[in-house]
Amino acid sequence: MDVLRKNQIIQVEIQDIAYGGIGIAKLESKQGDFIVFIENTIPGQKIEARLIKIKKRYAEAKLVRVLERSKDEISLPYQRIPGAPFAQWPIEKQIEAKQKSTLEMFKRIALEPQIEEKFDEYISSPQIWEYRNKMEYSFSSLESDLETAEEKWGFALGFKRRGQWWAVENLEKSSGLFDHDFENLLPKLRSFFEQTKLSAWNPAESSGFYRFLVLRKSYFDNELLLNLVTSSEGLDQFPREKFIQILLDNLGEKIAGIWITINDDKGDAAKQPSENATLIYGKAKIREKILGLDFDISMQSFFQTNPKSAEKLYSKAISYVESFMSNQKNGNGIAMDLFCGTGTIAQLLSKSNQIQQVVGVDIVKEAIDDAKMNAEKNSNTKLQFYCADVGKFLVEHPQYKNKIDLIVLDPPRAGIVPKALVRTIELGAKAIIYISCNPSTQARDTLVLKEHGYELKKYALVDQFPHTAHIESIACFEKKE
Repeated sequence: MDVLRKNQIIQVEIQDIAYGGIGIAKLESKQGDFIVFIENTIPGQKIEARLIKIKKRYAEAKLVRVLERSKDEISLPYQRIPGAPFAQWPIEKQIEAKQKSTLEMFKRIALEPQIEEKFDEYISSPQIWEYRNKMEYSFSSLESDLETAEEKWGFALGFKRRGQWWAVENLEKSSGLFDHDFENLLPKLRSFFEQTKLSAWNPAESSGFYRFLVLRKSYFDNELLLNLVTSSEGLDQFPREKFIQILLDNLGEKIAGIWITINDDKGDAAKQPSENATLIYGKAKIREKILGLDFDISMQSFFQTNPKSAEKLYSKAISYVESFMSNQKNGNGIAMDLFCGTGTIAQLLSKSNQIQQVVGVDIVKEAIDDAKMNAEKNSNTKLQFYCADVGKFLVEHPQYKNKIDLIVLDPPRAGIVPKALVRTIELGAKAIIYISCNPSTQARDTLVLKEHGYELKKYALVDQFPHTAHIESIACFEKKE
């Protein structure tokens, strides 16, 4: 092996895959195998990659292009998109790789050498195609060719090319992840937008009219809620009635509501305050059902992206709750849902006859507003929601200390900040059910929980995002006597 340099282009074959969907390649050296990690690659592929970090025994690289496909890859009727790097890899291979790599990672970080004995099950997504209920498409005046990755000025609407933020690949047909009726309409919509003579967002100059097209879908009612995000410059020239009509002509009653949201920020974020949004057609929210509960979903509110798989995740978490609570003899019947979002878990907890009160806490005001509204909609009187930072809330409400039977944690990807985790532990709950969308941060937090007297009893994996590297996990901890 010659001396490696940063930004050097190398050609390698992917031999294995590590946690997080990171492909592993090996280069021969005098000291033995030199490992190269490349994200979003599949065993068996021969690829070109750019070295971005070089250490003594390993390097990290970014995929440039696939030179030769893996023999395991299959043909699909969908367009390849950056958000589904493993779509051509059979789902059985994906499941095998996710389970193996996640358990190995958890064993190493959480110091759980017997994790296989505590492993409960791997829960697959009930739907592996068209499972997403939210999708965000980007506009750009810089267009990236799907096959060659060459860039040219034009009018693009689709997904940003993997690994960068400026050029967009046009979506020409269904990606297989979202509603196929809408995605097959997207090329026609792109043509309509271009014909208005209003410009797509120019990433070089941070200017332009069209910025994002965001959709939410109700699987229960088979309805779509659209949000066109634009700048204010040129808004008076936008033919909104024609926009509404083209959607109704092609999708009919599937269109529940249409919003236009103004974003004049230089930053590249689709989500904006609700006061910047105007409803131009239909209703403001759509409805979804999860395990018999009704939820009204706005454009701004957080909701599980894969509702069918979320039902499986929640059912597994509640089964851990029921199992623990059924063995409680001197409990207070109080449960706490931290990072509760719109209160789905809190409502499900409250359905248990063994739980008398559920306290939900989240820092996002819109989420708490939705949680309160959904609780009222479902006539639930056991719930009490607080809009607060989790760490501060636990200091400001000491009345809950040593009164909680059980806590459910469902933190963001970064996990729980150390102070908030310590505050949570200080509540003295007899059990903690920890749901994580990032098992590596959960493994880190497991070490802290073990140091404070909690023992890992059960561990399960839930696949909410087929064809990606993401996996969710549920860990059940009980406090040692």
